Amino acid sequence: MNVQFKKGVLELCVLVLVDKKDCYGYELVQKISDQIEISEGSVYPLLRRLTKEEYFTTYLKESTEGPPRKYYALTDKGRNYLHELLAEWVQFSNGVNQLIKEGVNHE
Repeated sequence: MNVQFKKGVLELCVLVLVDKKDCYGYELVQKISDQIEISEGSVYPLLRRLTKEEYFTTYLKESTEGPPRKYYALTDKGRNYLHELLAEWVQFSNGVNQLIKEGVNHE
């Protein structure tokens, strides 16, 4: 899939997943990778940026499989941002789907 497509959608995917439940980085990578082919290295810079922009808070939680894990939790500001992105996504994807439908029907 086109890298630019993925970059735009990745932020939305991360926000949606963390809204559902607090997650640690590798867990997000695995969940997203199940649906979209991404590199592990693309998620961590995004998590840092979203935390810096106060859309996430972080906390450490003990792990049975090694050192404590850093979990990401959505803030109220992050939840508002997510709702804005979701509205934009619906409008955007509907527009693209409409153009595709018109293009396919005219062939």
